[in-house]
Amino acid sequence: MSEFLREITEVRKKADLIYDKGAMVTCYDHLAEKITEGLSDSMPLLLPVMMGGIYLCGQLMQRLDFPLEIDYLHATRYRDKLQGNDLHWLVHPSKKVEGRTVLVIDDILDQGHTLSGVIEYLRKAGATEVQSVVLTDKQCPRIKEVDVTYRGVDVPDRYIFGCGMDYRGFWRNLPQIYAVADS
Repeated sequence: MSEFLREITEVRKKADLIYDKGAMVTCYDHLAEKITEGLSDSMPLLLPVMMGGIYLCGQLMQRLDFPLEIDYLHATRYRDKLQGNDLHWLVHPSKKVEGRTVLVIDDILDQGHTLSGVIEYLRKAGATEVQSVVLTDKQCPRIKEVDVTYRGVDVPDRYIFGCGMDYRGFWRNLPQIYAVADS
């Protein structure tokens, strides 16, 4: 076993469970119900923010029973690090957003850099309406205030992984949400 594999396996073993699978299923159901109420007559364009937003997007798409389109974007402030401040665009949406209602889907709202930058870009690109959904709302001070339309669950101000969120690129696939154990 490599040292890296040993490290990420140990992090998973020692992690604190924040939300179990059942709680997350309830969360997805609730978010889908609210999104349906708000967007079912607008033929929205869903834009998951890669990489973390793809997990939530997959969960929501199973529950949304109205016409929609999907594309994606890749904007990050981490760049394979555990933290960062500058927003880096790797992929812009390929579908035209001008005149559209857009739902941005992201895994976590923490300081607000990524989501606020994405929303600003979409508004400048001519989207008629930009709504957003985040799976988790980290209870931490915001550097940028963001008007989030739909929020899933609150998480503590700790390093969170699972349900699309990663620890050093891994563990996005877990159906529960964990926090790295305090050292």
